[in-house]
Amino acid sequence: MTHHGQSGLRAKIGIAFILQAAAISCGTVLGVYGAAAVLEDVLMKRALREETTHYIELLERNPLYPTPDTHNMKGYLQRSGETDAVVPPELRGLDLGFHVLRQNGSRALVFVSDAQPGRLFLLIDQAHIGQLALFFGLVPLTLVLMFIYLATWLTYRLSRRAISPVIWLANEVRSWDPKNPDFSALAPERMPPDIEGETLALSESIYGFGKRISEFVDRERNFTRDASHELRTPLTVIKMASEVLISDGQLDDYSMRNAQRILRSARDMEALIEAFLLMAREAENALPADDFSINSVVCEEMERAEVLAAEKPITLEIVENAQFCLHAPSKVVAVLIGNLIRNAVSYTDEGRVRVIVDPGMVTVEDTGVGMSEEDLKQIFQPFFRAEHGRRGGIGVGLTIVKRLSDRFRWPIEFESKLGEGTRVKVRFPDCRQVGC
Repeated sequence: MTHHGQSGLRAKIGIAFILQAAAISCGTVLGVYGAAAVLEDVLMKRALREETTHYIELLERNPLYPTPDTHNMKGYLQRSGETDAVVPPELRGLDLGFHVLRQNGSRALVFVSDAQPGRLFLLIDQAHIGQLALFFGLVPLTLVLMFIYLATWLTYRLSRRAISPVIWLANEVRSWDPKNPDFSALAPERMPPDIEGETLALSESIYGFGKRISEFVDRERNFTRDASHELRTPLTVIKMASEVLISDGQLDDYSMRNAQRILRSARDMEALIEAFLLMAREAENALPADDFSINSVVCEEMERAEVLAAEKPITLEIVENAQFCLHAPSKVVAVLIGNLIRNAVSYTDEGRVRVIVDPGMVTVEDTGVGMSEEDLKQIFQPFFRAEHGRRGGIGVGLTIVKRLSDRFRWPIEFESKLGEGTRVKVRFPDCRQVGC
């Protein structure tokens, strides 16, 4: 029995929470970096504009007011008529507006504007400001991620606790022996205390359903066991009594025909009961398989059909184009072939019934009344008899044949024409071609 713990519901929920936390974390990190980049660009440009406006106002009050010179910002004022010596070489020739200046691994944002005394250059250390923005972004980022991870872990614990009853139920059902499941494990007094709600209703439903199935199986086994003995015993008595009457030789013709009819009906009923008991068995408790020749089974069933065909102008023929063996319950094959032969004899008033053994296939054909296309569509329905099938049987023979062929995977094909006869082919894919 395979173990599904690593790929079960609990593992899938754990993976889902891990993926969720990873996705939220990635989104948060990217959001912080994006926000830092936007703030770095937008706020520093705005700060430079405001500093420029403020410095120009100060110059208007005091033309000799010194240029800004702080840790993160530095300014240069090139007054009209002065040389470029007062401005660093890397700033000379810059047009009005914003510029990014890279030098010695550092990065500065430069804003060039016209002032009343001349041209003003303001520089802000973009790299340092960006580091500050990132640093102050990492602090809330860390707190946010810690909160996300904590919330995810708590949610996972709650979810795991919520699905624990479902996992317990799955493990209990998985541990059952299919041949003899222990439904008592789901009895109310044996359930864990945390089983409640939908899981409790599901457990109770499975428990009740299992008890009903167990009762059905017990009744089926008892019926199969009892029927095997109680039904066969009176049939054996009827057969033996009929055979004694027939062999006595003191019956008149009318009594002899009735005794023979009783014997044929008893044999048919015996075959029918055998077929029903075969189909009632579970697959695990079916008859043991053995190696046998399909040709010998065909011969035996044809001999049994001779009694049924004795009062009709019918010729029974066996054509053995091949010989092959099967490894299967021989009684099942006998019931299947026997039903087909008896069905052919029952619906043939005159002519012949022929059984052909080909490699891996047995064909039963007759010159009987045949069936229409509409009848062929319903031949496997229980208790169905064709419109022109006016005698014999109760309409379950072909149903038995179909169920046995499906159970043992022996495909069966029907061909029939009204007034001309019927041909039935049974294939045995698992046969062994030998000279047996």
